[in-house]
Amino acid sequence: MSEQPAPPWRTRPRSRAPRQALSQQAVVDAALAVISREGLGGLSMRRVAQELGTGPASLYAHVSGREELLELVVDRASAEITVPEPDAERWTEQVRDVARQAYRVYATHTELALASLATIPTGPNALRVTDGLLAILRSGGVPPQPAAWFLDRLFLYIAGDAYEGALYAEKVRASGQDRAAWWARMRAQLSGYYRSLPPERYPHLREHLEELMAGDGDTRFDFGLDLLIQGVAAHVPRRE
Repeated sequence: MSEQPAPPWRTRPRSRAPRQALSQQAVVDAALAVISREGLGGLSMRRVAQELGTGPASLYAHVSGREELLELVVDRASAEITVPEPDAERWTEQVRDVARQAYRVYATHTELALASLATIPTGPNALRVTDGLLAILRSGGVPPQPAAWFLDRLFLYIAGDAYEGALYAEKVRASGQDRAAWWARMRAQLSGYYRSLPPERYPHLREHLEELMAGDGDTRFDFGLDLLIQGVAAHVPRRE
């Protein structure tokens, strides 16, 4: 298998030989450790170097900077996602399965959902997932342009939904309550507030309050995912 080239905008100095004990994998592992303890905002080349007991300059033989480090961290998480061989008869089900896997990965590694936003996939795992999904879409008859735009919107939807879930999880942790108790209290407060709104100004919100409050995060995610898949499926030419 041929070696994967580096993106043309990324350069690394060649003047210094890297330390024997340091590797790109070690740098990514250290970055994940920093993120898990201090959040994405705590990630810096200096902080990762401290985690490894070295100076920031030694990291640049392995990563070009924080931007590439974030891409590598996201790519490491993408290794957990499996993509099946395309099946034209089951393509919508296959897309749904891969999307749910990605959602679980981002929901587990909460800070990575934020890191993935505005990050173009260049790592081998992210590219594998993207290429595999594109193959599935094309096998189902989705034209190239709608398939490409669908993937962009799909990953944005997954990351955004997972990141919102991470923000709620942080609120739960800060409250000192368990998840069920926190959500029960929040729903009760929201319900009471909406019912207190002037009915002449917000008649529809009051009338459909139960529908607005229904469904957990997974149910709502699946609903949105189905809308996206149905939307791209509408671009498949009809067979005569």
